[in-house]
Amino acid sequence: SARASVPDLMSMLRNDLLEEGMKNPYLGLVNRLDQPVEGILLVAFNEKAAADLSRQVADHIHMEKWYQALVCGKPSAKSGTLVDYLLKDARNNLSKVVPEGTRGSKRSELTYEVLESWEDQTLLKIRLLTGRHHQIRVQLANAGIPIVGDAKYNFKETMTRSGNGLLLCSYKIGFKHPKTHKKMEFEIRNPFLI
Repeated sequence: SARASVPDLMSMLRNDLLEEGMKNPYLGLVNRLDQPVEGILLVAFNEKAAADLSRQVADHIHMEKWYQALVCGKPSAKSGTLVDYLLKDARNNLSKVVPEGTRGSKRSELTYEVLESWEDQTLLKIRLLTGRHHQIRVQLANAGIPIVGDAKYNFKETMTRSGNGLLLCSYKIGFKHPKTHKKMEFEIRNPFLI
């Protein structure tokens, strides 16, 4: 199925608000997803809320971002933490794992838990603790469990395509409401219908 691009999605939201009678609606995109990644996008309807939510995204404490990924193979443990140093190559739109201390690299951390496992594939639940360029894709590939359908970082996909899109979904997000400070959570159930 075709996915709407972020600009198209924002245009659709703006048009809906205009049709509801709102004049000159404000829309602030709070989180971003890499183009092939599906999932939840958070949009603020005023500048104050956008600023508060953006601070929560940056601190990775109040804003919890959870993903599911179908990977090739099995991780060495049922749950764990991956810590790597990533260097972004903007010219080629890639990132790679480099030794700690490499100039321009950034510490990258995520936790994972096995949800289900089959002979040659595993469904993971991932909590992103930092937000780096292609972080989940790069760290999982470096750990030897690349994401199914990832033609950038999964060597098998670059040789013979599986026919699947990138099986990575931002399926759950939690944050404090900017005004009430109440804990809010939104979740997509069974994002891959496996």
